[in-house]
Amino acid sequence: MAKLPPKSMPLHSTPAAADGQLNTHTALPKGVMRWVLTTNHKEIGTLYLLFSLSMFFVGGVFALVVRAELFQPGLQLIDPEFFNQMTTMHGLIMVFAAVMPAFTGLANWMIPLQIGAPDMALPRLNNFSFWLLPVAFTLLLSTLLMPGGGPNFGWTFYAPLSTTYAPASTTFFILAIHIAGISSILGAINIIATILNMRAPGMRLMDMPLFVWTWLITAFLLIAVMPVLAGVITMMLMDINFGTNFFNAAGGGDPVLFQHLFWFFGHPEVYIMILPAFGIVSAIIPTFARKPLFGYTSMVYATAAIALLSFLVWAHHMFLVGLPLVAELFFMYSTMLIAVPTGVKVFNWVTTLFRGSISFEPPMLFALAFVVLFTIGGFSGIMLAIAPADFQYHDTYFVVAHFHYVLVPGAIFAIMAGAYYWLPKWTGHYPNERLAQWHFWLSVIGVNLTFFPMHFAGLAGMPRRIPDYALQFADFNMVSSIGAFFFGTSQLLFVIVVVICVRGGKKAPAKAWEGAEDLEWSVPSPAPLHTFERPPKFERSTS
Repeated sequence: MAKLPPKSMPLHSTPAAADGQLNTHTALPKGVMRWVLTTNHKEIGTLYLLFSLSMFFVGGVFALVVRAELFQPGLQLIDPEFFNQMTTMHGLIMVFAAVMPAFTGLANWMIPLQIGAPDMALPRLNNFSFWLLPVAFTLLLSTLLMPGGGPNFGWTFYAPLSTTYAPASTTFFILAIHIAGISSILGAINIIATILNMRAPGMRLMDMPLFVWTWLITAFLLIAVMPVLAGVITMMLMDINFGTNFFNAAGGGDPVLFQHLFWFFGHPEVYIMILPAFGIVSAIIPTFARKPLFGYTSMVYATAAIALLSFLVWAHHMFLVGLPLVAELFFMYSTMLIAVPTGVKVFNWVTTLFRGSISFEPPMLFALAFVVLFTIGGFSGIMLAIAPADFQYHDTYFVVAHFHYVLVPGAIFAIMAGAYYWLPKWTGHYPNERLAQWHFWLSVIGVNLTFFPMHFAGLAGMPRRIPDYALQFADFNMVSSIGAFFFGTSQLLFVIVVVICVRGGKKAPAKAWEGAEDLEWSVPSPAPLHTFERPPKFERSTS
């Protein structure tokens, strides 16, 4: 925990002058160019968050098109080809343009504040990393307007469906993913350099907040797996345009090789989208339980264990491809093993709550919903880890339910929790509590109404990624579609809360939440554009 430094060592310098010298930060570009050229971590963090929020709604609209078509059996609104494009684009946008940039935005905003750094280590690279994203996803979305339409082969883009039978726009899709991947790698390098080199004097690695720890580990995961994705999509590019046969069985290639390469990237990618969420929840629960986080050291080691084990479980997505029995057993047991460090985290959060002086502000509501609903997703994941059972569950709506219970109440609820938690620090105002509570309860009801019936549809045998289905699945799909529109509409409340908070509201002090102890709560609210121009002195808590 951090304590305020002595008065002789100020936590931040004023943007005017320091030690009698003119501060060069005062001359800022005006208007739009200020945001285009900015190298300030707070402004770049804001750009990431606004971009991810806009993409969240774009990806959400694609999901609602899918759910509208599935409201009743039969082909209702769109043809099967466009349905496939919508399912594909929904997955790609939500994973690469909504969840990942949101966590990167939170990292940009909060990591320098939490470790006492004046900015990110590589500010110009930080600006470049962000502006690659609008380019990448404008290019990706533009494929919907090209002859033959956009990607139609699922967000996992399995070959040979994505190579031999792909629309002409697939080359543009590959370029967009390459650009987004470069952005992720550069951002990860920047985060690692910042955390390892720019911590406040006296702050050891094991003094860092859990959010910083989870992002440090996530950044190493990104650097390890994004080149694998780059390699596999480059092989796709060669198969499509240059006559190679990496994945074409007719030419001596192997389609299953694609799955191995993709999931060697894809499974650590799932943890890239959830580890920062663990860090956010590990900050919020102690704050509103008014107790120190139980088992801080074990949380750090559990996070590292999850990251390492995530490289050993990729083929649990491939139990039906004809793996040797010994491989199926290995991937089954390694997948079950990853539940252990995840269980350690849940245990520590619950133990932190035990006998705490708990209050239920909006950040805490979302954090508690995260713990409960993410655990439900974890239990269905253990079911899917059992190879002979997975033979039945595979490619059914049970998998869709599992994946979305991990990512919607998992990643997205954690992002919402983090936004409500840090909005006072960003804007200087508390979010409107009544509207935030409405947003929470509508979201919780909407999420469960949408995804819980999918467990039953999947167990009954309903296949995923289909625009039509048998009559016995009609009721489950009607409830899921109603829930999806309910959840999607309720997210407009979040936008309203944020806009009201930016424009005004109850003023927030530097320490906006009573139980908050990390270093970011020692600077004024809203945080000045330039903080920690003199390094703060970090003191370990003796409590």
